[in-house]
Amino acid sequence: MAAKMSLDSFDRKILDCLQDNADMALAEIARRVGLSTTPCWRRINRLQEAGIVRARVALLDRKAVNAGVTVFVAVRTSQHNAQWLARFAKAVASFPEVMDCYRMSGEIDYLIRLALPDIEAYDAFYKRLIARVELSDVTSMFAMEEIKSTTRLPLNYLP
Repeated sequence: MAAKMSLDSFDRKILDCLQDNADMALAEIARRVGLSTTPCWRRINRLQEAGIVRARVALLDRKAVNAGVTVFVAVRTSQHNAQWLARFAKAVASFPEVMDCYRMSGEIDYLIRLALPDIEAYDAFYKRLIARVELSDVTSMFAMEEIKSTTRLPLNYLP
């Protein structure tokens, strides 16, 4: 959980640089932001310690690692209790093909996004999931085309 802290224009620019390329050299970030390297380094550390920067990761090409098929799985359950939710959350967290899982409002209880190589891999995932938790309804939607996919968060909502 990120600590509540006030961010100024330098912090916002640093976050923007890190979202572009987390491996960007400190000197380049400092140049782009308009600070010398030491104050820039201190600000980056402060952002990390506050939990605003959670991690620095490499984004892989899904097709290059044979996970180019995106599947959205809408899950409905008739069980709305803490024990079922704990089993479901543990199961979903254990599947490496699960990229995201959300508890939803409305008619769908949970929405899962998967990265898979093909329909056969989805079928195997489905069988493993229903073996672990009882579900009322599962609807799968295969993405035909990726219009936009990003890890970049909007910074224009910062106070």
